[in-house]
Amino acid sequence: QVQLVESGGGLVQAGGSLRLSCAASGRTFSNYAMAWFRQALGKEREFVAAISRSGTSTNYADSVKGRFTISRDNAKNTVYLQMNSLKPEDTAVYYCAANFLSISNGPTSYDYWGQGTQVTVSS
Repeated sequence: QVQLVESGGGLVQAGGSLRLSCAASGRTFSNYAMAWFRQALGKEREFVAAISRSGTSTNYADSVKGRFTISRDNAKNTVYLQMNSLKPEDTAVYYCAANFLSISNGPTSYDYWGQGTQVTVSS
């Protein structure tokens, strides 16, 4: 089992920044590709960003490219999502997820999920 705990969400004005963190425990963190997904009220969960086990490969949704950056610190068992130039449409609950070995954009590929952290961007 892998336990994931997100933090760093909150209320921010449009154009502002937030950094989300996801702390992992339970298994060898560096064996897992990690990702962030988000789910807005009344919408399906969507892919935001993913990072490979070593951190050398990343993927981003088109909607966040150039604004969000995913990174990880395997020594701290933590993955981050730096979010800049936030827009009201970024408002959602953000979830981190762990996938044994492979980087993927699909939510069904991920074995473990956190409880989520709310991000609200006001206009």
